Amino acid sequence: MGVVQTAHSTGAITHRRNTSDNLSDALKKLKITTTDSTADSLEGCLDCLLQALAQNNMETSEKIQKSGVLQVFASLLTPQSSCTAKVANIIAEVARNEFMRNPCVDAGLIPPLVQLLNCKDQEILLQTGRALGNICYDSHEGRNAVDRAGGAHIVVDHIRSLCSKTDPASEKLLTVFCGMLMNYSNENDTLQSQLINMGVIPTLVKLLGIHCQNAALTEMCLVAFGNLAELESSKEQFAYTNIAEELVKLFKKQIEHDKKEMIFEVLAPLAENDVIKLQLVEAGLVECLLEIVQKTVDSDKEDDIAELKTASDLMVLLLLGDESMQKLFEGGKGSVFQRVLSWIPSNSHQLQLAGALAIANFARNDGNCIHMVDNGIVQKLMDLLDRHVEDGNVTVQHAALSALRNLAIPVVNKAKMLSAGVAEAVLKFLRSEMPPVQFKLLGTLRMLIDAQAEAAEQLGKNVKLVERLVEWCEAKDHAGVMGESNRLLSALIRHSKSKDVIRTIVQSGGIKHLVTMATSEHVIMQNEALVALALIAALELVTAEKDLENAQLVQILHRLLSDDRSAPEIKYNSMVLICALIGSEPLQKEVQSMAFLEVVSKLRSHENKTVAQQASLTEQRLAVES
Repeated sequence: MGVVQTAHSTGAITHRRNTSDNLSDALKKLKITTTDSTADSLEGCLDCLLQALAQNNMETSEKIQKSGVLQVFASLLTPQSSCTAKVANIIAEVARNEFMRNPCVDAGLIPPLVQLLNCKDQEILLQTGRALGNICYDSHEGRNAVDRAGGAHIVVDHIRSLCSKTDPASEKLLTVFCGMLMNYSNENDTLQSQLINMGVIPTLVKLLGIHCQNAALTEMCLVAFGNLAELESSKEQFAYTNIAEELVKLFKKQIEHDKKEMIFEVLAPLAENDVIKLQLVEAGLVECLLEIVQKTVDSDKEDDIAELKTASDLMVLLLLGDESMQKLFEGGKGSVFQRVLSWIPSNSHQLQLAGALAIANFARNDGNCIHMVDNGIVQKLMDLLDRHVEDGNVTVQHAALSALRNLAIPVVNKAKMLSAGVAEAVLKFLRSEMPPVQFKLLGTLRMLIDAQAEAAEQLGKNVKLVERLVEWCEAKDHAGVMGESNRLLSALIRHSKSKDVIRTIVQSGGIKHLVTMATSEHVIMQNEALVALALIAALELVTAEKDLENAQLVQILHRLLSDDRSAPEIKYNSMVLICALIGSEPLQKEVQSMAFLEVVSKLRSHENKTVAQQASLTEQRLAVES
């Protein structure tokens, strides 16, 4: 975000002639200016240019460019000249036009302008700051030229020395200098880093505290913060200042929507830093946000709707930090936590979404999860999901399922949530075609059935669910959904240890996916697949043998055992599975044809004792069968 700086008074303009002829005359005179021209005639020409620029900036700027006068200006920019401020003002005015910025650089105006930053005259400093700021606006060439001339360093030093002065002239100068730095570094990571390394952040934060009554200067500080706050390195510096306190103090004073929006734009990137999250919570930002929500929730005004969204989104962001979240949870008794709970039954989709996401964020440790389940949060989330089954809001569905998934992690919550009907509530979304919803639905079910044999059996015999899982196991475009579907298939078998579940999965065509899962790049998924396949082989080998054969399981196991990179648990479970497979005649033949004995006997000397022992047992089994 940059700003083109408009005119500041430079004293009276003495000539009020406004015809095109006067401008042409003035340009001609300036063109032939020599060092011995009288100051008065020079002044008159410059006044004429300023008058013409005030009447029609673009047209006059074009004429100035065509006349070649810009090159003359370079020689007029000297601290000794009485016309210097006017020349800098003219440059500032022409540089308000995009097409004039590069010509200003090409005319060599940047080095003399930067030199003028060293003078003491306030009017010269003011117009020079404007000129440099406008040349830098959206101009790569302008910024590079100022960088090469070392302009930023001098401006930062000025801001530092003027920082505590509150007289109008100093504040005007500070506003111009902040604007110049903003245009200089806007959307340019390298130049932003340069300013951060110069220590500009603590200076600007101090500035904001001292000049919070000055609207123009405050605005410049905020836009500068907005530019700098995107950089990771800046957040560490901001965390060492009292920025949180200053921004919250400023925020409380604002009535206008635009001003609040401006502060929000600085708060959002800063609140990504966990240290600053906590500082913002301690500075009382949460109370401000809750107040905004209360004031705007029933309004249909565009500004209010935007404010409601920004405030509730920021609230959720503050809860992403462990310390700030725990501080606001207050053992589940906190007023903030209670207020956020009241958002879930709201009629505003935005608040429902923020409420569900907030619960998902509070549900990041077992203690909080157990407290919330014991205090009826599950029913609120299921009621919310119910409102979004038919043509529901996808983001709300996703958020509510995220919250339920997190709540289902502690062992003691699983049975309570199952008996509350969470599995049934979640299954209503099986028809969803939205990958984010599918992903969270699968994760929630997987968490719920962990070590819950009865629930795993019940879900595993649900043909509609199993068929949908098999379908999603092929969702190549959505790796997350594909991975979670495979993991849930495996979990249904591992936790139920049920023949009926295995038969349902075989009949639905799920075996080949479990075999493929055994080749996953993630050890945890490989292992889950191998354990499920071992249970299939132990409980329903005859039913599954054809599918296991078609999926080339034996060849895959041979590869896993031969591969030195396979983890010890993968090798162990592959051998357990081999021992189970030789109970099937066709699979036993495959095992015999592939020289497994050789691979297994090598593993007897494996560094992992469990693997070595299993290798000895497997070798004996294979020797007996051969």
